[in-house]
Amino acid sequence: MSRRAQRKGTSARRRRDQPGPRPAGLPTARPVVAIVGRPNVGKSTLVNRTVGRRLAIVEDEPGVTRDRHYADAFVGGHDVVLVDTGGFDPGSDDRLAGAIAGQVRLAIEEADVVICVLDGLVDPTPADIEAVSLLRRAEKPVVFVANKTDSPSRALDATALYRLGMDQLITVSALHGVGIDELDDALADRLNGVVGERSPEPEAEATEAEQAMATATRLAFVGRPNAGKSSLANKIIGEDRLVVDDRPGTTRDAIDVAFERDGRRYVLVDTAGMRKKHAVDGASIEGMSVIAAIRALERIDVAVIVVDASEGIGEQDLKVLALAVDRGRACVLALNKWDLVPREAHRSKLEETEERIAFARWVPIVPLSAQSGRGVGKLLEVVDRARASFARRVPTAQLNRFFEQVLDRHPPPTHMGKSVRLYYVTQAATAPPTFIAIANHPEAVAESYRRYVAAQIRKAFDFEAVPVRVHYRAKRRRERHPDE
Repeated sequence: MSRRAQRKGTSARRRRDQPGPRPAGLPTARPVVAIVGRPNVGKSTLVNRTVGRRLAIVEDEPGVTRDRHYADAFVGGHDVVLVDTGGFDPGSDDRLAGAIAGQVRLAIEEADVVICVLDGLVDPTPADIEAVSLLRRAEKPVVFVANKTDSPSRALDATALYRLGMDQLITVSALHGVGIDELDDALADRLNGVVGERSPEPEAEATEAEQAMATATRLAFVGRPNAGKSSLANKIIGEDRLVVDDRPGTTRDAIDVAFERDGRRYVLVDTAGMRKKHAVDGASIEGMSVIAAIRALERIDVAVIVVDASEGIGEQDLKVLALAVDRGRACVLALNKWDLVPREAHRSKLEETEERIAFARWVPIVPLSAQSGRGVGKLLEVVDRARASFARRVPTAQLNRFFEQVLDRHPPPTHMGKSVRLYYVTQAATAPPTFIAIANHPEAVAESYRRYVAAQIRKAFDFEAVPVRVHYRAKRRRERHPDE
């Protein structure tokens, strides 16, 4: 069987909403694949084709994608984080174009594999030449793609791009899906090399320290720069292991630190602060912090979103929280610098924070002060409970006894003339807790009822601080109830 046919099997076609088992041992971040190229060559169209849904904005106008966009995708036989960049045109006098060029350079620097998209209908331009030169200097695995080649004659015309000096050029039409299988094969070769370099030798046995880290609670402090993440890390660890500076952006990489407290093991990943998009200078290394934080979120159990309580929770804090929720992490909100908030304002500050995170009311809020240490012990207690919820599995029999009670109290409403019946529910995965509910018409289960069921599961089984996911699917033929 060919490699392409193998990838088109069960594993390659698994549904994105049904995660597989969590790998044993130390978790690793998914490879990052950056898509770069000058404006209007079809990068966003290629992203949409690769991800399988309309994710990026597509307009027939140069420069529509100004910032980097991120999406989970399954390409080349691997789960990856796909990064769509703005149009690369370093020769432009436009200030915005210069900032985009800086963002592209940062994306290349952080990426594991790069897809360089060229216009197959146009001879090489100065921007193309500069992009290829930049990629050579970066020494990253690159797949060169000639887009808009939806016919043999156009594919032949695209050979003019070989003047740029690449060894291989994949001709595709992102709009029509032509050549996507060949692109997938080329990506598989590059990604296999990257993943192989990261993998330990098969005969190597994990050390005692590595085994301890594999079973420890893994947490990360994420949030805006200068919220006090490194100070909080140092207070928890008990020593100045991380650089602390008043200037935003001091921490630029994700740093793993193993420590033990009250007999419990932890691995702390301290990440760079995530800035607002307009605050990241195109030439600044701080632009890489978002990708670094995404990598960190994939390797942890609990995300501690650190907020400067003296400033209050802002839009960027909410985006950071939403990112952690979207990636299925247990979440705790730490209101740092609580000692700077006047005592008479404590209640209003908490109420304001609760109102701002209404989309994730289940996230616990812990006021604390990294400087004095007040509330830090409480934070770790909440982290421990969040970790337990993150890994909790409910026995199917117990789950369905509860489910029957839910249906008796509040059966699903009729939707568009369809009478909805729910047969049973089972837990499909942990980390985060994920459930499958079997229904006669899964598409007819109202969104409000979906939220109700998730809330009832959370309440009944004490899923504190974790996103509870419930997916609905139809009953297959001859499929038995799990209790039968």
